[in-house]
Amino acid sequence: MIDRKPKLLRDISWLRFNYRVLQEAMNPEVPLFDRIKFLAIYSSNLDEFYSIRVANARNLVKLGKKTIKALDFEPKVLLKQIKNIVAGHHKIFSKTLNNEIIPELKRNGIFLLKPDELSELQRAYVDSYFHNQLISFVQPVLLNKNLVKPFLNDAELYLSLHLHEKGKRTGDNTYAIVKIPSDYFPRFIELPNETDRHNLILLDDIVRHALPYLFPGFDIIGSYSMKITRDAELYIDDEYTGDLLEKIRKSLIKRNVGPASRFVYDRSMPEHMLNYLVSMFEIDQEDIIQEGKIHNNFDFFKFPDFDLAHLKYKELDTIDYMPLLEGNLFDAIREKDHLIYAPFHSYEPVIRFFEEAAIDPDVSHIKITQYRVARQSRIMNALMDAVKNGKIVSAFIEVKARFDEEANIRWGEKLEAAGVKVQYSFPGLKVHSKMGMIRRIENGTPMLYSYMSTGNFHEMTAKTYCDFGFFTADPNLTTEVAKVFSFLETVDVPENLFEHLLVGQFNLRKNLTHYIDQEIRNAKKGKASEIILKMNSLEDDQMIQKLYEADQAGVKIKLIIRGINCLIPGVEKVSDHTEAISIVDRYLEHARVFVFNNNNNPTVLISSADWMVRNLSYRIETAFHIYDKDIKKTILDILDIQWADNVKARRLDGVSDSVIKKNDKPAFRSQEEIFKYLREKPVIEKSEKKISPHLNI
Repeated sequence: MIDRKPKLLRDISWLRFNYRVLQEAMNPEVPLFDRIKFLAIYSSNLDEFYSIRVANARNLVKLGKKTIKALDFEPKVLLKQIKNIVAGHHKIFSKTLNNEIIPELKRNGIFLLKPDELSELQRAYVDSYFHNQLISFVQPVLLNKNLVKPFLNDAELYLSLHLHEKGKRTGDNTYAIVKIPSDYFPRFIELPNETDRHNLILLDDIVRHALPYLFPGFDIIGSYSMKITRDAELYIDDEYTGDLLEKIRKSLIKRNVGPASRFVYDRSMPEHMLNYLVSMFEIDQEDIIQEGKIHNNFDFFKFPDFDLAHLKYKELDTIDYMPLLEGNLFDAIREKDHLIYAPFHSYEPVIRFFEEAAIDPDVSHIKITQYRVARQSRIMNALMDAVKNGKIVSAFIEVKARFDEEANIRWGEKLEAAGVKVQYSFPGLKVHSKMGMIRRIENGTPMLYSYMSTGNFHEMTAKTYCDFGFFTADPNLTTEVAKVFSFLETVDVPENLFEHLLVGQFNLRKNLTHYIDQEIRNAKKGKASEIILKMNSLEDDQMIQKLYEADQAGVKIKLIIRGINCLIPGVEKVSDHTEAISIVDRYLEHARVFVFNNNNNPTVLISSADWMVRNLSYRIETAFHIYDKDIKKTILDILDIQWADNVKARRLDGVSDSVIKKNDKPAFRSQEEIFKYLREKPVIEKSEKKISPHLNI
């Protein structure tokens, strides 16, 4: 291994990714409602970042100097950097919303009205809405430091009020808070129209309008929005004793009462009021963030579109992958491997895989891993139906899937009640692999069919997340999928380790390193060498240092990284031969693909794993070889299309993420081009015999 080379801090890299999301909201070429959607994505991402990553950094500050010295960064310095970067992003966000989005809404007949802009008809409607629906939910509280302070709920909106007793504009200030019940009511309320335009009002402003009703003995001097983001980490990953499921249930109760990691307030709030609130709620100065008047901007996900389709991206019709939608599904998979790429392809073949298995009299067993799942899921319903039809059904449920713990526990209980054999998380280890397996008796002989994917068994996210799904009956692969399920069920290490799958905790990191070393050897011998990696995050220091080593041996490296990228491309004598791009477009880039040139005989793997410490060292992840020549070519073609993107790709250079210049070339937008490619690509019904070489590493 070469000497340790520099890399970008993970959290700074993540903030740059989120800025790329914000850039889509800033882009006037993006349709209006999609710009609003990107504002919501940016805000939702940032809320999670503060509740997890910033909270973690704040806790690191509290550790002793000896522990902090072992880190490769100074937590206090990092927090200051984060605050400065986010403050700059907030200014851009507010400018985009107020100076571009809202005026553009008006030009399209959509008006977001303030209380003083209401007509008499609208004012009467707002009064009625407040008294008949809201009044029981708003919770007005006068603040007094001598009394028990109220608790501010995580990520919920409040109005903070500056008051004086009626008729008294001098003397002591009085302060109050009012909860805005956006957890019960829509954030954007449509108002009656006297013309053909669309009028909306924020729920916040309905509460503002009604403040005199809530505080009849006071004059309202000012009202300012605010919210707190709390530490949402469960801190259970390293617990190795006790009933893990019960610990998670208890931790979920505590999640919303964790310490504050961010206090967001309206920048027009007077300083005396800010000081009072910071003191009252014991907020650290480092956690104070200015924003505009509107918070919880993730609510823009639900901004009404009034059926104005021309203000949104034109939907791409999904492609029906007919070999798995017509005829006998299992015959088709036994004949050859199949690949779908959702959401360009319909997700229906995945659903059919389980629904057909549930009713097929020859199917004896169904197994599945569950990390995130849709609230309404045909796949989960198929598992329960399968039990009714006499199948033996097993589900491994990862209850440590962050922010999906409660939903996963609920699904686990429902599946158990239906007779599914359910197993839950391991202490200290997450199962992130996405696999399903079916055992079918054919002519008296057991036959295994497997589905493996880069994405979850989630019918809703499959409409917006770009993920590869792979169907196979290749015994070299299915036998090893069965080994993974056996390990999950028994925790017994397989006698013969994996040769065709790369599995976290067993051979994933080791084999990835082997493939990089192979490219290094080929480069030094003057043979063809190249590494292409597509993933969500590249953060693991060992792998980054190994890629630097490959770069300096002459290996050309191409990175397509959606989010975190701690490797710095283009550094002299470190990463001269490395380029990196990030694509942010209408669909979320979620697939993981690893390609090693292997002297012009490419090794292609699809995986559930990003290259992060947690994925490579503390999770059960799978990467699997693509042996089918046609499928391998399809994946390589898709990567080539993405690398050629000059519309939605950004060049990652370690300093600033620059827009890729077209240089008079025609616009080439990879997601649209991939749709055209897959739509026009002929489907090969049969394939040559698969080549499944042993790894022998």
